[in-house]
Amino acid sequence: MRPSASLSPLRAVLWDMDGTIVDTEPYWIAAERALVEAHGGTWSHEQATQLVGQALTFSAGILQEAGVQLETREIIDTLTAEVISSVQRSVPWRPGARELLDDLHQAGVRCALVTMSEGPLAREIVASLPKPYFEFLVTGDTVTQGKPHPEAYLTAVELLQGADPGLTIDHCVALEDSAPGVAAAVASGLATVAIPHIVPIPEDPRHTIWESLAGRTVSELEAIAGASPASGTRARSGSAL
Repeated sequence: MRPSASLSPLRAVLWDMDGTIVDTEPYWIAAERALVEAHGGTWSHEQATQLVGQALTFSAGILQEAGVQLETREIIDTLTAEVISSVQRSVPWRPGARELLDDLHQAGVRCALVTMSEGPLAREIVASLPKPYFEFLVTGDTVTQGKPHPEAYLTAVELLQGADPGLTIDHCVALEDSAPGVAAAVASGLATVAIPHIVPIPEDPRHTIWESLAGRTVSELEAIAGASPASGTRARSGSAL
């Protein structure tokens, strides 16, 4: 029998969004390419992969280098609007994400969204879910430093502590698909599960690697939250080697 939420080492799961819950990276890449080409430039797959998981301000800078003659805010707004339009036509859920969200909800484990996408897109995705799984959203427009900086994850933990002062980073697990996201979560001190998508993530003793969220369970996340970081168990548990 699974321990109750009050006894479990796992009290919260912090979710990345793009590439982890929804397969929106192709939408972003298409929007980037269209924007660059509209300004007379070319956009390669290699250039696009540099932006996966990065803060939108960083991405805007790369697009400006590729020839986009717009201010940073205009680039972010243009890309976001295009991705929202694509999502409104079809939400591309990642395998196992909704099922794991529902299992965590039923187990009483709190969930927060920690994404570098801005509020309008994040709210669009959350509104497409059947239940209010996320207690709150930390989005790219609510932090001063984006991933791979740990600010977004540290902010999420502080918000979780508001309703549960006894909660610590050791009670939480982060789920991420990109190298910048994994770096941000690891830098914050969170136990981190990498589910690589679009861009490979090298093995590292500081995080666990899962090939997919499909078939993953609350118990597996509890084991990761309860593992000792120093022991190395955390990084090997459930790894796809």
